[in-house]
Amino acid sequence: MNEHASQGFRLPRRRDGRRRAVAAAVAVAAGIMTVGALAPLSASAAAKPDTVQQSLNALVHNDGLPAALATVTDRDGRTHNYTAGVADLATKAKVPVDGQVRIGSNTKTFTAVVVLQLVGEGKVALDAPVETYLPNLLRGDGIDGRTITVRQLLQHTSGLPDYLNKDEILSNPQRYYEPRELLDAALAQKAHFHPGKQWEYSNTNYLLAGLIIQKVTGRPLGEEITRRIINRVGLRHTYFPAPGDMTVHEAHPKGYNRDAADGSMRDVTELDPSWGWAAGAVVSTNSDVDRFFTALLGGRLLPAAQLAQMRTTVPADAVGPGTRYGLGLMSRPLSCGGLYWGHGGTIPGYETAGGATDDGRAVDIAVTMIPSAAARQHIAAAVDAALCR
Repeated sequence: MNEHASQGFRLPRRRDGRRRAVAAAVAVAAGIMTVGALAPLSASAAAKPDTVQQSLNALVHNDGLPAALATVTDRDGRTHNYTAGVADLATKAKVPVDGQVRIGSNTKTFTAVVVLQLVGEGKVALDAPVETYLPNLLRGDGIDGRTITVRQLLQHTSGLPDYLNKDEILSNPQRYYEPRELLDAALAQKAHFHPGKQWEYSNTNYLLAGLIIQKVTGRPLGEEITRRIINRVGLRHTYFPAPGDMTVHEAHPKGYNRDAADGSMRDVTELDPSWGWAAGAVVSTNSDVDRFFTALLGGRLLPAAQLAQMRTTVPADAVGPGTRYGLGLMSRPLSCGGLYWGHGGTIPGYETAGGATDDGRAVDIAVTMIPSAAARQHIAAAVDAALCR
């Protein structure tokens, strides 16, 4: 996402503050939770203590999250859904099974897939400068669209500063932001490093990737994501919000933000996701996210050459030990050997974590509040346990 300084969007002032926002944006969890739990839907899973259900219960009872939801998909494509906590802190309503949530930065993988589809069609070149597609747009202090490539945008090696300021967004969550307004907030800052010299997560990269998609196709980003991905692999509960759409359409747990001053819980379910746009606007379910990553790794969305480029990674240790970042896709090691591919996402009210393995296993976990660092580690452990069981 990006925010506009000239429109009163405060920019991050300290590098450590931005890193906290980055750590949240790429974290391996998805939301928040708090109270009772439902049994797993699978009869076979109910026959013995289930590590996934136990993990969700702990996230609610021990980590204080309002709700947690998970979908686990096995090698044969069978899914098991889990819930814990409550969907509404006021009414104590049950958490809807496989309810919709905002999936935040998982959106980046959708955006990267569309760019790579355009690469496969010969309409975009990964190593072409941004200037080729967005002439005279990217100029700032140490920033030049003639020296930053499309690949560097998708891999977070551009050196572009992030426009995101979570506190500003929470102060006015229903405000609409134009993409150019967001870009201006980034360009008001200095480049963090020379393109290609290091890795640093920045939502600005995907703002530009979205603008490239629109320029090349002549169509809105949401329309291209819907046509090329959502409809293509049958993600029936996934959508890219239209301008002005601040609601979650289907059954869903409410998303909350804990006030730093008094600890009170604020309902932030309805917000304008325009500040996330190509970097974080999509709404989905755990089962659809499993289906998306499984279809992607299975070659249903990209030609082999472009999927191989997407899986070509650089170290991203700031996200977690052993984590590597490709083109909108992260790999993480598994305790049982091998690795899994996914992304994860954080947005006020929700956080999601998970991914898929090459042999078809997949898991996605969502929580309904941005978790603490300790809770985030517990979510990551739950993802690992679900994929390794």
